[in-house]
Amino acid sequence: MALKPPVEVTPDYWDEACKHLVKRDRVMKKLIPQFGEARLQSRGDAFATLARSIVGQQISVKAAQSVWNRWVALAPKFQPAAVLALGVEEQRAAGLSARKVEYLRDLAEHFASGQVHVRQWAQMDDEAIIEELVAIRGIGRWTAEMFLIFHLMRPNVMPLDDIGLLKGISVNYFSGEPVSRAEAREVGDAWAPYRSVAVWYIWRSLDPLPVDY
Repeated sequence: MALKPPVEVTPDYWDEACKHLVKRDRVMKKLIPQFGEARLQSRGDAFATLARSIVGQQISVKAAQSVWNRWVALAPKFQPAAVLALGVEEQRAAGLSARKVEYLRDLAEHFASGQVHVRQWAQMDDEAIIEELVAIRGIGRWTAEMFLIFHLMRPNVMPLDDIGLLKGISVNYFSGEPVSRAEAREVGDAWAPYRSVAVWYIWRSLDPLPVDY
């Protein structure tokens, strides 16, 4: 089964955020010009984005793509109901662990039953959306925060559980000394209300290739 080609969307606040960060923060003043027109992009639908995050847990990007391709080929339409109709063994044969099969079923059930309020997300604050998402098996706070940044393109997310973010803050602000979550939070306070944008540039400082989910 082929998914529709992704439609890439970029946040309308990006240029304004960059101007704000360059004025407020000495590191951002140096980092942002290095990456020109590159910016965050959102693609795919909510269900596919979360399913992909579960499939990719604890395996390499290449392996995850291979398993994903085999898994989505099992259903005629990539929708929660189609996932719920799949058998456990055929999903295991596609390369999924028993636990991931359970997680993906739970995700599909949450979407099919309306336990996640996709249409209301635009009006909900970040923490309310995180609360809905972490109720799904296999999705923790970090995954929910990545979803807020990469799918919903929320401008002010500070994922303090992200190892890359802590490393990037260490390198750029503390001369490579280890940083605590409290110190990272304090650095992030200066980035508000555009923490997500600053986080994206911190990631770029470690790996120039943009990440997408």
